[in-house]
Amino acid sequence: MKFKLTLTRVVLSTLLFLTLSLAPNAFAQSSPAATQQLQLSAFVGGTGTFTNLAGGKNLDITAGADITLLSFRLFRPAAEIRGSYPIDEGTISSQKNFLVGPRVEYPLGRLHPYANFLVGRGAIDYLRGGYIFGNVRYINSNTLVLSPGVGLDYNLTHHLAVKVDFQYQHWDTPAVPSGSIRPKAITLGAVYIFDFNPRHRHSQ
Repeated sequence: MKFKLTLTRVVLSTLLFLTLSLAPNAFAQSSPAATQQLQLSAFVGGTGTFTNLAGGKNLDITAGADITLLSFRLFRPAAEIRGSYPIDEGTISSQKNFLVGPRVEYPLGRLHPYANFLVGRGAIDYLRGGYIFGNVRYINSNTLVLSPGVGLDYNLTHHLAVKVDFQYQHWDTPAVPSGSIRPKAITLGAVYIFDFNPRHRHSQ
């Protein structure tokens, strides 16, 4: 119940973020500090995850999307949604997650560095018959995931970019003495950019 309430708050916060970003569009064209630029991008990539559980590693497929509703001169606020699913689980644990949250990008020509803070649901399957801690054998667990991160998109063309992304995550789990683990995920991927403003000219 606590997790559902927290996830509901995350969804409501994201909707509020989108609403606040969309509201200035009515006068953005007359403002010297902002220009209207609705933009949607989708990405997919391979992710190496250091699970922080007994030295385990996962190889994941990660896919997601970002929507930008307003572009300022120095930065672009956006909302992001992504999910990761393991295609190679290793031998210790299999971690999968679904995350959503705000992202802020700082365009520098073809370079687009960004930071995000994602929150969502994660699930751990403990392999080889389960993970033993104390007198308990754990088969699986579900938890809230907190995932601050940074990344860089490099535009190859008007519609295509390559992505490098790093996420530092916090998962709760009863299978370790501290009660939590901190996986680290590195993603290399490709981005496709949908432009809904065909008359808008990008610098790159």
